Amino acid sequence: MGETFQIPPEKTPKHVAIIMDGNGRWALSRGKPRLAGHRAGTENLRRVIRASVEFGVKYLTIYAFSTENWGRPPAEVRGLMHIFENVIDHELEELHQEGVQLRHIGRLEKLTPKLHKKVLAAIELTKNNTRLVLNIAFNYGGRDEIVYAVQNMLQDGVSAEEVNIELINKYLFTVGSPDPDLIIRTSGELRTSNFLIWQSAYSEWYITPTFWPDFDKKEYAKALQTYADRDRRYGGVSDEHYE
Repeated sequence: MGETFQIPPEKTPKHVAIIMDGNGRWALSRGKPRLAGHRAGTENLRRVIRASVEFGVKYLTIYAFSTENWGRPPAEVRGLMHIFENVIDHELEELHQEGVQLRHIGRLEKLTPKLHKKVLAAIELTKNNTRLVLNIAFNYGGRDEIVYAVQNMLQDGVSAEEVNIELINKYLFTVGSPDPDLIIRTSGELRTSNFLIWQSAYSEWYITPTFWPDFDKKEYAKALQTYADRDRRYGGVSDEHYE
């Protein structure tokens, strides 16, 4: 697929964000426990990371665990934490060798001290890599991010007159990353699920009914082609719309 996928660099999104939805339904449709779907989704992430590099995407943000996901059954939450820790233990060195820079967006406070430490170590190890920036949204919520930003601005003594879009951007978890050009949601759900609600103001959305574990390189290329075919006007009107 990589040999035939041709989109000019100027039409390739610099930043792709993905709501990786449908793991549980993928598993249940196959008579497997929900955690089997999450494991399959983790396996697929490896493939999508490689495809991102091949397609020329520079920033990839994945929605791994939301602030609302703590409301899931305790056994599932524990399983997700174990999977996340397992990914760091077994995938970190390869990601590092492939030039992937890992960043965390969200709050680390609820993670176990052991997992917290591993996340920080992974960020430190890969901080100078430049081939792909991988933002992992773990214990992340868009509203919580804005609350966090406001709290820190108040603590820093920011006055009302100083507040503007550029300043708020500097207080968000995503500081240092451009806003997503394209947001992909798998499994066909038509909602934003509290994901990057500030940053997605002018993002293009692509919704596919494909469950995340089945979102392969071909499906990814289809999403990028759809993006390339769109006319992004950011609230304005392009010349071709004038008579």
